Amino acid sequence: PPTTPPQNNSIMSGMLPNNISTSGVSASEIPDGFSLAGPNSGGGGGGGPNDAATEQAKQRQAQREAILEQAMTPDALARLRRVKLVKKDRASAVEGMIANMAMQGKLDSKISEGKLIEMLEGIVGAQQKKEGDKGKISIQRKRYNFDSDDDDDDDDLL
Repeated sequence: PPTTPPQNNSIMSGMLPNNISTSGVSASEIPDGFSLAGPNSGGGGGGGPNDAATEQAKQRQAQREAILEQAMTPDALARLRRVKLVKKDRASAVEGMIANMAMQGKLDSKISEGKLIEMLEGIVGAQQKKEGDKGKISIQRKRYNFDSDDDDDDDDLL
C-alpha cells in the first residue's frame, strides 16, 4: 500500500506541498537576508525571552476567550467578535469588564446580546463624556444670500 508523507502542522502547512523540505539545503544556497529557520522558530534571532512573553500572552488570551465563551450566549459572543473587527478598543473594554465580572462571581446568568449592547452603549457614553466634542463630527452647511430656508415655495407642487 502507498504511504503518505507525514503532515506538518505548522502555519505554512496549507501553503506548501508536503514533499518540500529544507534538510538538503546548504548555507551557500540561501539568499542574503534569509535563514533556514522554521516558521515557528521566531526568526532565528535567539529571542528566548520574547518567545516566553508571547507564549504567556497567548495563554492569557486563550483563558480570556474561555471565560467569555462560558459567560456569554453564542449570539452575544458573535456580536462581540463583529464589534472587535471594527472597534477593537471598545470590544477589549467590554471583554475586560465581562472577564472581571465572571472572575469575581458577579454574573448570575449568561450575558445576552441585549445586555452586551447595553454595555457597549455605556462605554460609548463614557467615552463621549470624557472626550467631549473632540470625537464628534459636525457638518456645517454654507449658507448663501440667495439660499434661504424661509423661501420654501414647494406648496405649488402638491
